[in-house]
Amino acid sequence: MSAGWEGSEVGRTRDAGWQIGVSKTIDRPVEDVWNFITSPAGVAIWLGEGGAVPREPGAGYETAAGVRGETRSFRELDRLRLTWQPSDWTHDTTLQLTVTSAGEGRARLGVHQERLASAAEREQQRGHWQGVVTALVAALAEA
Repeated sequence: MSAGWEGSEVGRTRDAGWQIGVSKTIDRPVEDVWNFITSPAGVAIWLGEGGAVPREPGAGYETAAGVRGETRSFRELDRLRLTWQPSDWTHDTTLQLTVTSAGEGRARLGVHQERLASAAEREQQRGHWQGVVTALVAALAEA
C-alpha cells in the first residue's frame, strides 16, 4: 500500500473512490424483480420520473429531475450498469443494479454506487439507496 492512501477507511477503494452498496432479499423470483426494476414503474422509483434505461451501451438518458448519464452494460435478468449524475453534482458516478437468485422463488436485489466524491457523499447516498430499495420492495409487494 502506498503512503498517503487511506485504504482502511470504510467505503473507500483505491480504484473506485468512495462506494456504497445496499441489498435486500425479496420473496419473488428473479424474473419478477428484474421485470419490475426495468419497467417504467420500477425505473421511476430508482432512477426517477421520466427516466428510461437504454439497453445499448453508450446510449444516454436524463430524468425529469435532471439526473443524467449513459448505459455502460445491460445483461438481461442479471445486471445493469450506468453512469449517474444529478444536475447539481460536478462529477458522475457508476451505478449498478443486480438481481441474483437467493433460493427457490427468492431474489437478491443489489444496488452499488462507486466513484463517490467523499465520505459525506457516501453517507448521503447510503440513505438514498436504502430508501429506494425499501420503495422498490413495497411496490413489488403490490404488483
